[in-house]
Amino acid sequence: MAIHNRSHYNHALMSINKMRKEHTFKHKTSTDFASPGRPMLCLNIMDCCEFLKTIPDGSIQLICIDPPYNLALAGWDIYDDYIEWASKWLDEAYRVLSKNGSMVIFGGIQFRDAKSGDLIDIIHHVRHHTKFKLINTIIWRYKNGMSAHRYFANRHEEIIWLTRSNDYYFDLDSVREPYAEKDLAAALKDKRLNPENTMKGKNPTNVWEINRLNGNSKERVGHPTQKPVEIIERLVRALSYPGSVVLDFFAGSRTVGRVCITEGRHCLLCDRDSASIEYFNKHLALMRKMGQPTDYEPIDSTEDFFTKLEGAYPHEGETAI
Repeated sequence: MAIHNRSHYNHALMSINKMRKEHTFKHKTSTDFASPGRPMLCLNIMDCCEFLKTIPDGSIQLICIDPPYNLALAGWDIYDDYIEWASKWLDEAYRVLSKNGSMVIFGGIQFRDAKSGDLIDIIHHVRHHTKFKLINTIIWRYKNGMSAHRYFANRHEEIIWLTRSNDYYFDLDSVREPYAEKDLAAALKDKRLNPENTMKGKNPTNVWEINRLNGNSKERVGHPTQKPVEIIERLVRALSYPGSVVLDFFAGSRTVGRVCITEGRHCLLCDRDSASIEYFNKHLALMRKMGQPTDYEPIDSTEDFFTKLEGAYPHEGETAI
């Protein structure tokens, strides 16, 4: 059965087109926001559901999480009823997300048992029990991975992109991919394409070819499910803006925190495992070695974080699409 493109039903796109016709539209990008001199970063070692209760309503621009998959990799990866547990943090995530905010969840669909951490189960729950809107399913494709003899070797994972409303912030320009010289010349001849946007580069689509981290990768800090900096950078750049707040309540290797420092976003992190602190220290050492900025303001508590941030994030009713 064919799946038709339903972009003409996208309310955000319809609103943008209406503003274009009325000459009132200006699509905001990261260049429209001032980057903080020292982004704030707060790490909490505690249960994610308890942590989320400390965050104000509508205060988060981007939630970027790689939750446990319930594969019994460690004590933090075992849940008797995964969806019952996940529903708690999904409800809290919706509450803390700003009107124009986004939530991205890493996961997979290769699980055989009931009550697992399958993204299909999460999507089903989100669709039937929350007000989240599913904007994209992103396919993260990689060439390196483990071999298999009882099934086709897996070479991709999924990421779902959820929003609270149709007025979500999305900065495509920050993640466009450059055309090859020959392809650019052909694209500029295509009258269906906007020449100004074409010169900026092409849409990376929802299939991202970014290799996984090998065991000997220079990015490795020790966490078993660490994600590449490149993929986190793309999500942070496209779905948040300088000075906004990014939240990761399954902080793990703390790659999200690392990217927020270099990209000028404030960051709230939470993980049950205190080893997350050591992972972050290794990230900082790697960043210094690469000549990347490592200056940030450490904050001890969520309350102090938002006291210092007061007035710096979009309030309910504001839109930065």
